[in-house]
Amino acid sequence: MTALKTLQDRGQSIWLDSISRELLESGTLSRYIANLSVTGLTSNPTIFERAMTASDRYDPAIRGHLEPEFPAERLFFDFALEDIVAAADLFRPVYDASGGRDGFASIEVSPTLADDAARSVAEAKALFARAERPNVLIKVPGTEAGRLAIEELIAAGIPVNVTLLFSRSQYRAAAEAYLRGIEQRVEAGLGAYVPSVASLFVSRWDGATASRLPPALANRLGIAIAQRTYKVYLEILASDRWRGLAQAGAQPQRLLWASTGTKDPALPAGYYLTALAAEGTVNTVPEKTLQSFAENGVVEGVLDGDTAEADAVVEAVGKAGVDVDALAAKLQADGRDSFVQSWNDLLAGIESKRRTLRRA
Repeated sequence: MTALKTLQDRGQSIWLDSISRELLESGTLSRYIANLSVTGLTSNPTIFERAMTASDRYDPAIRGHLEPEFPAERLFFDFALEDIVAAADLFRPVYDASGGRDGFASIEVSPTLADDAARSVAEAKALFARAERPNVLIKVPGTEAGRLAIEELIAAGIPVNVTLLFSRSQYRAAAEAYLRGIEQRVEAGLGAYVPSVASLFVSRWDGATASRLPPALANRLGIAIAQRTYKVYLEILASDRWRGLAQAGAQPQRLLWASTGTKDPALPAGYYLTALAAEGTVNTVPEKTLQSFAENGVVEGVLDGDTAEADAVVEAVGKAGVDVDALAAKLQADGRDSFVQSWNDLLAGIESKRRTLRRA
């Protein structure tokens, strides 16, 4: 039994944080599902930018749309949806067997819409309609505008992956948006089941503070933030408010650990997987981390909501001069800006390929 199977047996789902046409066409994703307990997949603009600009597998399709007036953004979503739908179909048996709790593939609305709720809602609805798969999650950032969009989308029955969450307060606000959306459905006499996950980014905390903290606190803040957030997740599930929605047919908005590839080369690849085994959660991991943990991973226990050690770490970090609340806001803004940059690079890369293929 691999450590990945152990995580699954202890109530955590492992999703792959990667997608490419090669991954799908080579059968690699199918092997991960069959052999490495992978039950879902996430994507983002950076992942697609690497996949589309570093490979020639999309060139035949690009040749079909060389006209300059055909928008690169439209071309991207055509390609991305093909890949996401193919992945969703591979995960459909998991989705069916889990009663719609697992087995999802995620695609993101344009990151340029992070502060535009109305356009985020419109694009999310359009993407979900085009996908025509119940196990496709639409990623929407947990910004202030994003939370408005999340509530409206959940109320409309659109499955959502809330992304770019960095703290327990940001997570709680996103969870509140999800709950309000479900409550709207219940009040309207609609079904209470709308799939959703809330993605907390972990390793970026440690990358952002690597030069600002003493060695005793190195690479401990991200895990502490996650542990404190998991406690909030458990509190929500124990609330009377949630119990009422669950009785109406709602399923939990699962907490998802994102950005769990290690940034510090001194750490073992599975550092965040070992530390964040937690019942009812998802861990989405890069391919290299997945492969390494399958070979050498160790699962020592599961989180139980006890945050005494995590609270002590956060307090010590504050005393060392790091304002955790301010850093959470900065990390969210930086994450948004990074995805916008990847988005712009992606569209520029598609245009560059089209120019090259026109000359060929």
